[in-house]
Amino acid sequence: MRRQAVTLLWRAGIAAALVCAIGVLPWLSRTDPALTVLKARSADRDPTPEVLADVRAQLGLDAGPFRLLGDWLGGLWRGDAGRSWISGSEVTPAVLQALGASLLLMAVALAVAAATAALICARTLWLGAHRRLDGRAGGSGSAVLAALPEFLTASVLATVVGVQLGWLPALGWYGPQWTILPALALGLPAGAVLGRLLDDLLPGAFTEPWALAATARGLPGRAVTRQALRRCLPGLLPNTGLFVVGLTGGSVTVEQIFDIPGLGRTTLQAALAQDLPVLQAGTLALVLLAAAAAGLAHVLARLLIGPALRDGALPSLHRPTPPVRRFLPIAYGGLLVGVVALGLPRDPLALDTAERLAAPSPGHPFGTDALGRDILARVAHGALDTLLLAGAITAVTLLTGVALGLLPRLSGPLVDTVTALPPVLVALLVTAVAGSGTATPALAVAAVAWAPLAAHTTALLQQERAALHLTATRALGAGPWYLLRHELLPAVVPPVTRHALLRLPGVALALASLAFLGLGAQPPSPEWGLLLAENQPYAERAPWAVLAPAAVLALLGALAVTAAGGLPGGRRRGDRGRGSGEPAAPTPEQHSPAMELVRTG
Repeated sequence: MRRQAVTLLWRAGIAAALVCAIGVLPWLSRTDPALTVLKARSADRDPTPEVLADVRAQLGLDAGPFRLLGDWLGGLWRGDAGRSWISGSEVTPAVLQALGASLLLMAVALAVAAATAALICARTLWLGAHRRLDGRAGGSGSAVLAALPEFLTASVLATVVGVQLGWLPALGWYGPQWTILPALALGLPAGAVLGRLLDDLLPGAFTEPWALAATARGLPGRAVTRQALRRCLPGLLPNTGLFVVGLTGGSVTVEQIFDIPGLGRTTLQAALAQDLPVLQAGTLALVLLAAAAAGLAHVLARLLIGPALRDGALPSLHRPTPPVRRFLPIAYGGLLVGVVALGLPRDPLALDTAERLAAPSPGHPFGTDALGRDILARVAHGALDTLLLAGAITAVTLLTGVALGLLPRLSGPLVDTVTALPPVLVALLVTAVAGSGTATPALAVAAVAWAPLAAHTTALLQQERAALHLTATRALGAGPWYLLRHELLPAVVPPVTRHALLRLPGVALALASLAFLGLGAQPPSPEWGLLLAENQPYAERAPWAVLAPAAVLALLGALAVTAAGGLPGGRRRGDRGRGSGEPAAPTPEQHSPAMELVRTG
């Protein structure tokens, strides 16, 4: 009870600190909120000292940020989040309406993500049910889906399916059918990542003693498959909760393209206009949603695991070591290096207006953009910045995620709060504190990218600590450091490392999204996100201008997935020398809830 109270206070303190930081955002950025609000209200009005003084008097800015923050917090107890500085309307109804739109979009996107994840795992489930698993990772098709930029997918769906074919409405928010296209743009990449994570855990579940015993007893494969899913889902639920929040508040670009009045778009517009009451209320709604999603994921995980977590009788979930598959990673890596090598000798800034939007040719293998610049040259030169930056961020977030994931009491509330922040809002906060520059998008992405890895580490660590082999090792006199180095880290680090590699394209996409919204790299930089943003308006007339950087991003995703699939699975020291398909000797761990399947038939 005391732990829960401390955790609750820690969560409340982090949320309060975040809301307070947002409340003083204009003063942190050393900008005049009166001037920003005036521009948002009427861009043509002359900002004379008298006009600005009138705006300050209307908003009470002369009282200072802390007085305004105190008044806003005092109104929350009455359910009053204040009035918008821009429109003058009440904030609470507007934020609740935006939250409703985002929740509806999130629900449909989750259905799309679940269907996508099921398709990705279908092969592994079928092979596992028929005892034909060979430990190989799935194909790289999911990597292509995961590496598709949401804003690019949304633009293509809106242009082709919505406008050209007219099958579904492309703009607006007037009914359920308006949710399909944006839900596809959000759900396909999310489902690809979740499917890959689940597909990474399933082989280990199918080779556990209870599954081998159930098969030997002649139980149907579908029953074993259901229990394998139940065995793996607890390790996936924390990241599913993170996706729930990300699909609600982080879908800013999709909401912008499809003109959806969602919470992410509302929060972004309020941040750009420094409409603090709306920004604070929207952020608070996202933080509360993150806390609810994390709590629900925790409860569901305990229900799925059952008493094994409490009794320390959970089997240790280890992925079989896959056969060595060097061809695909080498092929994808060689192709990516070849593209970069061919484009580096070319000038990415050379203009040729006579060759505007020229189709691919021997002189321009990837075609040209709207200014006649060679796209191959821009893709190659942008690869140096994008890949190096994304790789560095991934390495830092992996170390941070594992380190904080080992301290769940400290990191749990922090993960929930960080996840509630869209990267765009984080970029604005980083810009306000550190100033604008080339490092701003990297700092913004790194500030939130560690959270899924920390959640994954905590979930795996919780299950590993409940394994009976850990209790036996501790009874033999092993200390905490020995258990951490020889038992816990070898079991947790490999799957989290594979997870980090799967998110490498996602880090590149986050940088691209910031560039798409004008918060990342600036022209004439050849950064991949900026290339997509610059050429997206010409996607219908010159699709190669968009497909080239998108294809390279997809190639990066395929390389990350195939390289991650070749990493060895974490195994206990007692498992050494055992083949990937050879069952372990029976141990007391077989007395887990999953063994009820064998006992009862």
